[in-house]
Amino acid sequence: MEYRNSYRVKKVLTKDVVHKKLSGVCGGIAKYYNVPRLLVRVAAVCAFFMLPVVTGVAYIVAAVLIPNR
Repeated sequence: MEYRNSYRVKKVLTKDVVHKKLSGVCGGIAKYYNVPRLLVRVAAVCAFFMLPVVTGVAYIVAAVLIPNR
């Protein structure tokens, strides 16, 4: 018998309301992909400086659509 595939945990993207700065989107993305929160936040700020309109709209849409934990 193999038990290796019987316990799969379904990962769900949610906002991180505990470690949030604005709405928890970056914290939730960091937790989902298992990367440091600071890395995601720095990437978001860099993207905002390079493409402010696209990043701003994407962040607002993500804040509205991604559910809270």
